This record gives sequence, C-alpha cells and structure tokens, in this order.
Amino acid sequence: MGMVTRAKKRRMEEESRRPDLPPKGGADLISRLPDDVPGKIISAHLPAKDGGRTQILSRRWRPLWRLAPLNFEAKISGNHPVLVARTFSQLLTHKGPVRRFFLDSRSNYDCLSIIDSILGSPRFENLQEFELLFDNNGHRDSPIPRSVFCLSPTLQVLRICSTCEVLQFPVETACVPNFPHLKQLTLSNINISESTLHGLLARCPVLENLVLSSNRGYHCVRISSLTLRSLGISDAWFCKEGKLDEIIIEDAPLLERFIPCKRSNDDLVIRVIQAPKLKILGYLSHKISRLDLGTLVFQKLVPGNLSNVMRTVKILALDIAPDLSVVIDFLKCFPCVTKLYIAACQGNFMNERRSVSLECLDLHLKVVQYINYDGEMSEVNFIKFFVLNAKVLESMKFVARRDKCDAKWIQKQHKLWLNARASQGYI
Repeated sequence: MGMVTRAKKRRMEEESRRPDLPPKGGADLISRLPDDVPGKIISAHLPAKDGGRTQILSRRWRPLWRLAPLNFEAKISGNHPVLVARTFSQLLTHKGPVRRFFLDSRSNYDCLSIIDSILGSPRFENLQEFELLFDNNGHRDSPIPRSVFCLSPTLQVLRICSTCEVLQFPVETACVPNFPHLKQLTLSNINISESTLHGLLARCPVLENLVLSSNRGYHCVRISSLTLRSLGISDAWFCKEGKLDEIIIEDAPLLERFIPCKRSNDDLVIRVIQAPKLKILGYLSHKISRLDLGTLVFQKLVPGNLSNVMRTVKILALDIAPDLSVVIDFLKCFPCVTKLYIAACQGNFMNERRSVSLECLDLHLKVVQYINYDGEMSEVNFIKFFVLNAKVLESMKFVARRDKCDAKWIQKQHKLWLNARASQGYI
C-alpha cells in the first residue's frame, strides 16, 4: 500500500468538498452532449481556423468540425496559383455544409471563375451569408458570379463590394430570383440598371438593412418596404452616366436610420414620404438641392417653414460649412436631437448669433462632435456657442487630422479653451 503525502491528502479533501466536479478519470461532461450541440458551437461561435483546431481536443471532437456547418473566411493577396489553391483548401478538407462564405480578394488572379464553380456544390445549398470584397484591378467589367443567385432561397446576408473596377450585375429584371430570407444587402461599385435594382428590392420581402454605395446604372432609387430599418445610399463621384439624381422613400414604417451621402457636385433630390420612426439622419449637405421629410421641406438646406417639426429624429449629422444660422434652423426643425455631428467643410464661418433659447438646446442636446477641427479661432467661437447654450450638454468631442496634433498645436488649444465657460453638466 503506497504512502499518501500531505499534499495529495489535501487535494483529495478539496475534491471531496466539490461534488459538482467529476472525479479524476471520470466521464467528460461535454462529450455527453449530442453531436448537434458542439456542432452549433463550432459553426456559429468560432471562426473557421478555431473550429478546425477543436479536432485536437479529443477523438470525440475530430469528426465534428468536418461535418459541422463551415464559416469560410479567406483573404487572397498573391497572384500565384498555389497560393490561391491553398486559400480554398479549407473547402476541400471540410466535408460538411457551408454556412458563411467570406472572401477578400486583392489578387489579379481570376477568382470569380473559381467562386462560380465551387458555389455549385451541394454543400452550399443552405448557405446563409455570402460576402465578397473584390479588388478587380485588371479585370474591367467583370460580372458577379451567376451561381450566387442560385443560393437565393437561403441567403440572409449578401454583400458584394468592388474596390477598383466596376463589377457588372449579370441578371436582368425578369430573371432576378426571390430572396425570401435576405435581411442584409450591400452593393458597392456595381453597375446595375434601375429596373433590375427595383426588381431585386421587390424580391426581398424581409429586408432590414440596405447599403447602396458608389454604384452606377440608375438615376432614381425608390424604396417601399414594410421591414427596412436601415438605409445608406451614396453616389459615385466619378460617374457621369447613370448617376444618382433622386431618392424616394415612399413607405418605410420601420425605417430608423437613413444615411444619404452625395459625393459628386451634381444636385440630389430626396423625398421621404412615409418614415414615421426615423431616428438617425445624415450626413446632410448643400449638395442635396431639395429635401422633403413629410411636411418638412428644405431647399439647399434652408427650411421652407420653421413651424413644421420632426420630433422622432434623435441623431443628426450635417456636412456643412459651420454656419450657426443653418445649424439653429435644423435644431428648430428637429427639436428632440440628442446627438449632433458636424463634419466641417470649407466655407465662411457665420457666428453672428451669440445666445438663443431652443427646446433642443434647453432639454435634449447632450453630445456634439465636430469633425475636421483645425483649431482656428473662428471654429472655437462656433463651438463655444454650444458650450454656452446647450444646458444639458454632457460631451463635446473634436476630431482633428493626425498631422495637426503635435505638442505645439495641443498647447495652443489648451490656451484657446482655458477660459471657455462650461455649461451645466458639461464635461
């Protein structure tokens, strides 16, 4: 009979006081779980690489990764065929269905044809998320892989973005499939006709998030969706043909976030007919020649009637030359704004109003962020207006270029703001 040391005896006593733990050499509680539970952990909560590493945990876990739904994520930055083949090796070693496909391709190698061929596999029949970031330098007018649209019955997320040349939307209006479960749609730098775009949106009955960025081929975007909650639209500043001229939101009862961005110098008309829950709006700029928000009408950001207000908007973003008259008029029209973002562009500072009493300033405005801050005295006077008049202000944030923020510049800012009188509650 072997001798029991004091340390071993103490350890045995501690284990006896913890009956919740299995005895040494006992069964692994995780291994008692049904196969689908660890499989869901691997596929839904772990990246592909980490999911593959679970094979070393035990014999029980070895087959789970190969059979669990795969979250495929890869980045291609080289042009050599061996590197490209190595990128797709996960799909070859994994035998189960694919849940998510994400590819960031910055290669001149023709990856689109590879994608088109592999998406035809039965393993993609229940694909839920497809995301393609494509730097197609040297592949002008390349089409989006047609096989993507064969996955429409199960897709919940579809994101296709080109960072260089424009990708071509390959499907005509009559051939656009239904996307019965699609909740997020992002198209960036895509050439798609107006009729095809509207046909696509009409076939997404549960769409919640829509981003259309720097696309071409359509002059007007018309939105009518009972489920849409977030909408972001920007035009292509370099595009002359098929440029965006008008945005019409006919009926969007759940829309809470609307982010229009006008990059080119051409005028943009925005008409929001029905969006009763709109909370986040901006960035609004003078490039928007007309803005209709229900009964609110702005011409070049000048309100037609200050008696009309929109109380649902809580976050407002403006891309303007700092002009207190313009900002004050907006705060009158949106009296319940709690967060105000100002992206200052070039122009003359207009600071003639020193004090004013508004519902927004007296009761609601808590956060102001000033972007493109240079630290000039005219900007300081502009910002001081909010410090002195916003009675519930909690935070004032400046965003400056990094090359501005040296020790000398920071010291100068301290002197400029040393005597700034803070409003009640300001930090």
